[in-house]
Amino acid sequence: MTKSRLSPDKWVSAGFDALVASGPAALAAEPLARALGSTKGSFYWHFKDVPAFHAALLDTWQARALQQVMDAVSASGEAEKRLRDFGQSVLADPVEPKLRAWAQSNDQTAQVLADVDTERLHLLGRLLTTLGLGNPDFARALQATLIGLPLLDGTSGTPPDGGPFGTLVDTILALD
Repeated sequence: MTKSRLSPDKWVSAGFDALVASGPAALAAEPLARALGSTKGSFYWHFKDVPAFHAALLDTWQARALQQVMDAVSASGEAEKRLRDFGQSVLADPVEPKLRAWAQSNDQTAQVLADVDTERLHLLGRLLTTLGLGNPDFARALQATLIGLPLLDGTSGTPPDGGPFGTLVDTILALD
């Protein structure tokens, strides 16, 4: 066993790795401790129980996802480039598709995703409005693409090809 103390952040990072590799069933004290070469006692030193760990994991992911939105809002450059960059950054996250699968059976996960989706939809709408495209259905179509592409690409463990997102952006922009 390791002698160095693990931080809550290391446990959460290991949780993300476990979620991507094995799904939500791997988000328990024993398999995480084994993966980190530690003990369940170390896990419970940082987290009251497994639901508290799940909350920390979801809080961390939500903070990252919302920061991604803020970064896109505050980025300099043309709205079209910010739109494309934002889409690529969302698609590059291997954790989100696993969270979406978990959300089918976990209300807390579903709520976190709903909150992030709402903020993302507002961002997409603002970027499209900046480009002269105010129809909210365009933002919803882009959002649906960001949610659906990773599901279509399956569980290969590699980020989905962003080509279809770029093609949809091109199509929407051509409507102007």
